[in-house]
Amino acid sequence: MSFLYFIVNDVLGQASILIALIAMVGLIALKKNVGQIITGTLKTLLGFLVLLAGANIIVGALNFLGEVFQKGFNMRGVVTDVGSIAGIAQQTLGRETALIMVLAFIINILVARFTRVKYIFLTGQASLWMATVCSVVGYMGGLRGTELILVGGGIAGLMAVGMPALAQPIVRKITGSDDIALGHFCTLGYLVQAGVAKLTGDVSKSTEDIELPSAFSFLQDTYLSMMVVMIPIYLIPTIAAGPEVVAQYSKGVSYLVFAFLQSVQFVVGVYVLLAGVRLLLAEIIPAFRGIALRIVPNAIPALDCPVLFPYAPNAVIIGFISTTVGSIIGMFLFPNVGLAMILPGMLTNFFAGGTAGIFANAVGGRRGAVIGGVFHGLLITLLPALLLPLLGSYGLQNVTFSDADIISVGLIYGHVLNFFH
Repeated sequence: MSFLYFIVNDVLGQASILIALIAMVGLIALKKNVGQIITGTLKTLLGFLVLLAGANIIVGALNFLGEVFQKGFNMRGVVTDVGSIAGIAQQTLGRETALIMVLAFIINILVARFTRVKYIFLTGQASLWMATVCSVVGYMGGLRGTELILVGGGIAGLMAVGMPALAQPIVRKITGSDDIALGHFCTLGYLVQAGVAKLTGDVSKSTEDIELPSAFSFLQDTYLSMMVVMIPIYLIPTIAAGPEVVAQYSKGVSYLVFAFLQSVQFVVGVYVLLAGVRLLLAEIIPAFRGIALRIVPNAIPALDCPVLFPYAPNAVIIGFISTTVGSIIGMFLFPNVGLAMILPGMLTNFFAGGTAGIFANAVGGRRGAVIGGVFHGLLITLLPALLLPLLGSYGLQNVTFSDADIISVGLIYGHVLNFFH
């Protein structure tokens, strides 16, 4: 069991190692020489870790923003936090969660090998969250032992191939090829935003083609325009929160200066993240062709959502802002119909909202990205609020998941089990 835990937690659970190993297998399958295999494997690992470093910078900056946002505007409610549920699951269902994740990966490979659905899900953390919801909801719904593992593994494995398949028509439109797919369990939200964008937007007016007067031509630079947008987003809630709240972060630096630097730090994180994405894609796509040729014919790697960010960086920011607006509306709207108040989760709003913005821009242009983003924000606020009572009935108070696909699985799986039990 300890060896299985090592494989799941320290290999499959570490996305950087998993993707580097996949690249190595692909290069070996292509019969590259030892030097090329080592180079490709290590560059893949480096690219993913640079991506991860950028993501960590963004997470730190967004955690600060979320804190001042809540304190500055005196908001009280539930913040979506998958880590809390994962911690509970690891204490009581660690073995089952691990076995569900392994079984899901095996099912994913078999489906890709023997059917026309060729996607291999390579986002280890998202796979762990899906295994977690399957183990927690399945256990609380009355399943035990082998039955819990087989049902949970089957659901998670089918989701790992099904969701990339649903997203691929729009991913293909975004990237212009089938070299990569999207491996992120927020796909339902992306498709909802894309659907709204298609109905309300104008695909001929892309977020990436915004024309500005010559005096503002510097804003054509993605990172400079991002800074101009993010500085007030950080300063306004910081002013509302006041220096006392910021003092726990700023270590003696003026609270306004600290907020300004955090807004710039956010942009730095995006810059590093996109550099890692470019390095990763340059290595993983050629290496993965070896797997496609030798092991799983025509296989397509399903990767985490930041791999799409370079294709429409303006859409990322527009999606983030419009999703945040929608989540704020939902925060005040849904308690009026008896649901819990779900506070905006800035991490979800950025990564999921930004990706949804790219989807929306691909089918509905800038107007679709804005309008669709508001609907996306409403959706990702509604879903956790709907799941909260179910988890509460299991004794898990004030915790809920954040990703749309995972919540949808939890809701459907839980209600089906409750019906039969």
